[in-house]
Order: sequence, then structure tokens, then C-alpha cells
Amino acid sequence: MWNRDRWVEIFETIKRNKLRTILSGFTVALGIFIFVTLFGFGNGLKNAFQQFFLDDATNTISVYSGKTTKPYKGFKSNRSIQFKNEDLTNITEQFPKQIQYITPRITRSGLVSYKTESNLYPVLGVSPGHQFAENTIIESGRYISAQDVKDKTKFAVIGRLVAQDLFGNDPPLGQYIEVIGSAFKVIGVFSDQGGDNEERMLYIPFTTRQQLSGQKDFIDMMIVAFYPEIGYAGALDLENKMRKYLKQKHQINPLDSGGIYLRNISQDLKQNQQFAGVLQLIVTFVGLGTLIAGIIGISNIMVYVIKERTKEIGIRKAIGATPKEVIGMILQESILITIISGYFGLFLGIITLKIIGTRLEDYFIINPYIDVYVAITATIILILFGAIAGYIPAKRAAEIRPIVALRND
Repeated sequence: MWNRDRWVEIFETIKRNKLRTILSGFTVALGIFIFVTLFGFGNGLKNAFQQFFLDDATNTISVYSGKTTKPYKGFKSNRSIQFKNEDLTNITEQFPKQIQYITPRITRSGLVSYKTESNLYPVLGVSPGHQFAENTIIESGRYISAQDVKDKTKFAVIGRLVAQDLFGNDPPLGQYIEVIGSAFKVIGVFSDQGGDNEERMLYIPFTTRQQLSGQKDFIDMMIVAFYPEIGYAGALDLENKMRKYLKQKHQINPLDSGGIYLRNISQDLKQNQQFAGVLQLIVTFVGLGTLIAGIIGISNIMVYVIKERTKEIGIRKAIGATPKEVIGMILQESILITIISGYFGLFLGIITLKIIGTRLEDYFIINPYIDVYVAITATIILILFGAIAGYIPAKRAAEIRPIVALRND
């Protein structure tokens, strides 16, 4: 129930005891502030891991060729394995219900020039699926098409920074550039969240790349995308079956750790998400420890406050105040200070996280944040325990006989 006189009295008490009020409020605000920032840093770590892996699609398995380490069926060890175009078709036909698309990649660096501007850039021979595997963003024009691959067209999709280096402010679409001694028409400009290195590349049809280098139908590696619906277990099963199939096809000893290497992005992503989750759990425990320290601090301050006001409590009881009224007065003051200080610490913590943003990116903390629900819940918990911390000593003081309280030094 609203009692104007009590509120006036509370504010008068706070005004008379500024240092005590500031210390109480600081303890609460600091506890919430540290909890919010630490929890936010935990989320920032998760963002960093997620951004690192989500630069590319997460439902892919990269397949690399290498050298064998064991002899097998008349073949000597240290034999180089070479993928060909037929491997793309064979894998697709072997796992039709699991594979969403497959794309090769042939990587060579070469001189690329336009008029008086020139530079060395990686030139990648790819197929249309490569756009989705790399999460390539088309800024203008289009990407390599299946028809381009079939016709071995001399079309190029260039990175945003390649366009900037060669064309400056001029529009690149439709212009012809010289790529390793051959004229290519620019049909698209792309950007990539992977950073500057990713945007200083050119994509051309992989069949055209093979024709230019005279490598017939050789490819460097393959990126196999599986249907997300098969899940993590299905991705691991596909990885194992693909490894077994390719070893049989290329006559590699089943026990050979070389020859063919597969990297399952979904497995890497899950492991790193688990690691980030553990880090956040540790940070959360540290934050909870901070809250507990804040609660203990409030309790200690309330014990001191009530001891300081023992004579005042004795006088109040002597003139007719009931234990309930004494407890209510002390709790009301305690809860008021805790609420104001708690939400001050909450908003200060949220603002701090907003200001940090990507400033700690070098320390793998990107855009730290805390869910409003979590932050408010933590604040309410601190307020609740702050009330309990005030209630216990207040109840003891209210039970003291007035004559004893008045004698207290």
C-alpha cells in the first residue's frame, strides 16, 4: 500500500546517508555490469566462431587428392592421385539421395590486365555450385552457368577488389580483360564476407580453365554439398562412404591415410560451436559468481546499515512502531536502492557491449551481446536476493526490545 510519509522518510534517510547509499548502489550496479559484459563476451566468442565458418556453406565436404603412403594391387607407394571430370559424375551417381550438388575447383594464379592496369590474381575454374559453396554474393551481373561450362565460354566473374583495382570507377560489366594471355568478358562482380583475399579472385568455367592450361580433364579438388536434411550423422556417414568409394575407384589401400583427404565442414563447425559453448558456460559461471559476490556485498552493507540504525529502530518501537512496519521500512529502502542501481548497471553493460561491437575482433570477440530476457532475469534475481539480504538483519533488529536497542552503542 502507498504510504507517502514512508517514502518521504526513505528519501530523507538516503539524503542524509549519501556515502552509504552510493556504496550499496555501486555494489549492485557493478555486479550486474560485470555479469552482462562477461555474458556478452561469451556470445561474442560464439559470433566469432560462427562468422569464421559461415563464410562458406556448412553442408559441404571438401575432397582433396594427395600421395599414397602404402603400396596396393601392384601400385607403389608415393603415387599421386589425380581427380578427373568423371569423378564428379561418378560421385553424383553413387550418392544421388544425399548429394545436393558438386563443384570442382581448379586454382591457378596469373596476370590479369585491363588497358594499362594489371596485377596477379588467383583464377579459379569452377561450376555454378561453387557460388553456393562459397556463399558468393553477386553484386552485379551474374555467376558462371551450366551452359558456360558446357560451351567452355571465356566469361569471368571478378571480385569486388579486382574490379576496383582494374576499372576504378568505370563499370566493368561487358568489358574484356586479358586473363593469362586470353581475352575474357566480365559478366559479373562479386563480394565475399571472407575478406579482401576472397574478393581478389576471378571465377571462370572450369572447362575453360582446363582448356587454357592443357590439362585435359584434370581437377584439383571437389566440393560436395549434401542435403541439410540428412543431419550431422548423415554427413559423417556420407563422408565415410565417399572415402571408401574413392579409395576403391583410385586403387588406394583401404588402410592408407594418404591419397585422398576429406574435410567435413559440418564436423568442424559442430566442434567449434561446442568449444564456444563451453567458453560461454565458463563465462556464465564467472558472471554468476559476480552476482553472488554482489549479493554478499549487499548483505554485509545491510548488516552495517541496520546496526547503525539500531537506536533509531528502538525509538520507533518505543513510540508504537510494530516489527512489521520496521521491517517494511528497511526493506523498502533496500529494494529501492537495489532496483535503481541494478538497472543502471544493466543499461551500462548493454551500452558497453554496443560500443565494443567489432573493436575486439582481433581477440575473437565480435558483436558481443546479451539477450534482454537473460539480463532482466539476472537483475531481478539480484533484486530478490538483495531484498532477502536486507530482510534477515531487519527481522533480527525488529525483534530487539526497545530498551536494549536504545542502550546500543
